[in-house]
Amino acid sequence: MITYLYWISIIALAAGLLYVIGFKMEEWKIATIAAITVMSIGFVAYHFHFQQIFVKRYGGVMTVQVPEGELHLAATWKDDNLWIENYNPETNTCHFREYSRGNLLQGQVTIKDCNPLLRQSIPSPESVR
Repeated sequence: MITYLYWISIIALAAGLLYVIGFKMEEWKIATIAAITVMSIGFVAYHFHFQQIFVKRYGGVMTVQVPEGELHLAATWKDDNLWIENYNPETNTCHFREYSRGNLLQGQVTIKDCNPLLRQSIPSPESVR
C-alpha cells in the first residue's frame, strides 16, 4: 500500500507542476522538464533507496524471481537487504543471494553438496552402540 501511495504522490507532484507552470504560467517547456525531472528522481529514489525499506518496514510491494531450475527454500532480512536461499537439484548446491538496494552490491554464498530436500536418516543412539 505504501508503494502505491509513494507513486501516487510522485505522479501528483509531476501533474501539479505541469498544471501550475504549464497551464497557469504558460511555460510548457519548463513544466515538461520539471515533471520529467520529478518522475526521474522519484524512480531513482524508489529503486535505489525506498523499495526494500517500504517492503520491510511498511508492507510495500516487491517481486523477486526464483532462477530457472532452482527451488526456493527461505528468505530473511539482514538490515534492509533481503537474502534468499534457493536450492539447485542438478548441481546439489544451495545459493544464498543478497538483494540490496538498487541491486548494486549483491552478495552470493554457494554451499556445495547441500541437499536440504532429502531427509537423511539420523542414527538413533541405540543403533550406534
